[in-house]
Amino acid sequence: MHFERPRDNVPLAPLTTLGIGGPARWLARATRVEHVLGASGWHDAHDAPLFVLGGGSNLVVADEGFDGLVLHIAIQGVTAALRGEQMIVAAGAGESWDSLVDFAVKRDLAGIECLSGIPGTVGGTPVQNVGAYGQEVATVIESVYAFDRVARGTVSLRAAECGFAYRMSRFKQEDAGRFVICQVVFRLRPGGAPTVNYRDITDYFAQRGIDAPDIRAVRDAVLDIRRRKGMVIDAGDPDTRSVGSFFMNPIVDGAVFEKIGEREGAAPHYMMDNGSVKIPAAWLIERSGFPRGHVDGPVGLSTKHPLAIINRGGATARDVIRLAQRIKRAVLDRFGIALRPEPIFVGFNDDPDVDYLRG
Repeated sequence: MHFERPRDNVPLAPLTTLGIGGPARWLARATRVEHVLGASGWHDAHDAPLFVLGGGSNLVVADEGFDGLVLHIAIQGVTAALRGEQMIVAAGAGESWDSLVDFAVKRDLAGIECLSGIPGTVGGTPVQNVGAYGQEVATVIESVYAFDRVARGTVSLRAAECGFAYRMSRFKQEDAGRFVICQVVFRLRPGGAPTVNYRDITDYFAQRGIDAPDIRAVRDAVLDIRRRKGMVIDAGDPDTRSVGSFFMNPIVDGAVFEKIGEREGAAPHYMMDNGSVKIPAAWLIERSGFPRGHVDGPVGLSTKHPLAIINRGGATARDVIRLAQRIKRAVLDRFGIALRPEPIFVGFNDDPDVDYLRG
């Protein structure tokens, strides 16, 4: 199957969960690795920038759109093979992430059950090092198969080569734009115990008198918790017209955390292995004057969770960035903590407002 010529002037807003943004100058769809190679050659020949689009769940697209080629990755396929005591699961980058979690849970494979309900595709998970409720994909990724635009060939990168950190990877940082992820291989545990160490999850089961939940019960609990927070995509729920959590939970050292406690009282937190402390960004945001349901013209905060900036209808990317800046400044002024955004910003070339959010 050969690479087909891209379509011109394709709206990007319908391809994102936020529903905002201008058109792509060109858009092509890749259902095979060969299509990725063809697209790379096409954009080189046209001297056009390239952006790789997955599920569109973590993007803020500029109102002007993207003046280049958007390559929509739709590579499918899931295989599973036992290797020793581990199940090696390989999934195409265009597979739905939550469908893969469901695939694993139905086969009693532990390792990603707490990542249920996260929108987007498999290919986006190593970029963000997706994580939630005590799990992150970095701990279960075996390798990432990708097209290297610098070497102009396919490569298989071991997890240790991916530069994983909290909500970060080499694909998002120093090598942003270099690799087009085509497949991700995971290492899961057949019959393994589910992860139940995050307060939301432990409280959920304690309230129901369940002492030893299985993997399916943990997935169901996570989905229930996320739905109540408006974090499971639902066309009928305007609170889900967002990128999910707009800001990462900041990690601070113990001294900073103690100062916050002295001034604010007991703060919710999660102790990290190195002695640092993760503080919920949602708590910081609410304490800084932005409660859930906050309205700022056509944008606002979810009525269920203050971490989600939502498109209330007719919003622009500039509206989203304006509210995000207000929140970041308020938290910085009150707590001295600079929140960092989770989404990827597309089409914002040297934009000082976006640079401020990233800083």
